[in-house]
Amino acid sequence: QVHLVESGGGSVQAGGSLRLSCAASGYSGHYMGWFRQAPGKAREGVASISPGGGATYYADSVKGRFTISRDNAKNTLYLQMNSLKPEDTAVYYCAAIADARRWYGGPLDEDRYNDWGQGTQVTVSS
Repeated sequence: QVHLVESGGGSVQAGGSLRLSCAASGYSGHYMGWFRQAPGKAREGVASISPGGGATYYADSVKGRFTISRDNAKNTLYLQMNSLKPEDTAVYYCAAIADARRWYGGPLDEDRYNDWGQGTQVTVSS
């Protein structure tokens, strides 16, 4: 089982940037993703990445602003968030899944992921 710990959240003004990190243990070649949940809303997929980093997927709402990456030597997943908007305010979670077939069937589908971190709050003020 993968243990995931997010960090890097905080408060920022609109137009600013943040970089989230997700440290993973018990980790081996997992497909990974970032999800977020705003107050009163369902959790949604933000970005996802294959084990080698060659395949990435993004929600339309963050394309061109967010970049997902990973450093497998450090067992760490990242989400660089630029040009932040108030609507990006949410708790951000990282998640992992080992099954390639399940991942390719829906990289931004939260139901496909097995392991989750505790989340980190991102607040963007206007």
